[in-house]
Amino acid sequence: MAGHQSPIGGLAYYISPPQSLYDIQRDPAHAIIYTVFVLSSCAFFSRIWIDVSGSSSRDVAKQFMDQELLIEGMREDSMVKYLNRYIPTAAAFGGVCIGALSIFADFMGAIGSGTGILLAVTIIYQYFEQIAKEKEKGADTFIF
Repeated sequence: MAGHQSPIGGLAYYISPPQSLYDIQRDPAHAIIYTVFVLSSCAFFSRIWIDVSGSSSRDVAKQFMDQELLIEGMREDSMVKYLNRYIPTAAAFGGVCIGALSIFADFMGAIGSGTGILLAVTIIYQYFEQIAKEKEKGADTFIF
């Protein structure tokens, strides 16, 4: 490709997506290392995100208590332990699924990168949610 630059060696080469299916066939180690890197990074950042965004087990248990939603026979501490079995695993799995979509888009040669497409969709969806919340409040103006 004219004007296209891509790494030819080192760490940058292995964490960048293969350029074509031929490149995957020619150097399967590159594709495997890239896949493992993206999937593990997505899982890791998903787990971190639940703590930062207020969706951790402790935060969800507190929200349940505030709304007077209780799991029968459980106090807040035992509810946190119970939720800890599911929330971090679900977050990591969700991150792996998003990473797999990104890798699939990269391997199939989507215009742009798979990560760029996912970022664009996520940003557009956040704007959609914000507009829906503003409409629900009955506001005439939207602040972005």
